[in-house]
Amino acid sequence: MTTVLIVDDQPLQRFGFRMLLENNPDTSVVGEASSGSEAVRQTAELHPDVVLMDIRMPGMDGIEATRRIVASGGRSRVLVLTTFDGDAYAYNALRAGASGFLLKDARPQELLAGIRAVAAGDAVAAPALTRRLLDGFVQQPPPGAEAGADPRLEVLTGREHEVLEAVAQGLTNGEIAERLTLSESTIKTHVSRIMGKIGARDRVHAVIIAYEAGLVRPDRPGPAQS
Repeated sequence: MTTVLIVDDQPLQRFGFRMLLENNPDTSVVGEASSGSEAVRQTAELHPDVVLMDIRMPGMDGIEATRRIVASGGRSRVLVLTTFDGDAYAYNALRAGASGFLLKDARPQELLAGIRAVAAGDAVAAPALTRRLLDGFVQQPPPGAEAGADPRLEVLTGREHEVLEAVAQGLTNGEIAERLTLSESTIKTHVSRIMGKIGARDRVHAVIIAYEAGLVRPDRPGPAQS
């Protein structure tokens, strides 16, 4: 059973999420919050597995609430909701520590799958969406900087570099296994070790680190490309 805290300033939106989650046998709603400050307080009190976080709210927004929840060091993970996949707010929420994001028009099964994925520390819904978002907003090392020279990546083996690069490209464990001719369980073990070595909270954080280190270059025009 995955416990969820719903955070949204719109009562009807919260009601819709609650109806969906309470009618699903694998999820349980432990509370609702209408603002970022309420979300921080209730997360500290209720310790939900997943905080379903709206980003744009009056007062403390979802980005700051996410930052405070993650900084508290608790086990709760944040899944943010946004209106479109090129949203700078969604990128800032990932940088603040969110474990992933979904579009607000996602189908019910996509939302449920995203909640399960976040609770398990895995990629959320479609990795390609996360990559497209990072392509648009991530800050790359200066032109000429050696790709992958970030000290956080120096502890990785050659194989782990390959796996992290593939993860950052939006590939699933199965797709990485096929590319590297390894078993999916071996890839899962590699990913777990990589996250431990580089200090990543989860798979999404590992992707952000890979981008910031220059291990993967954005698919957009500009001097940062190689």
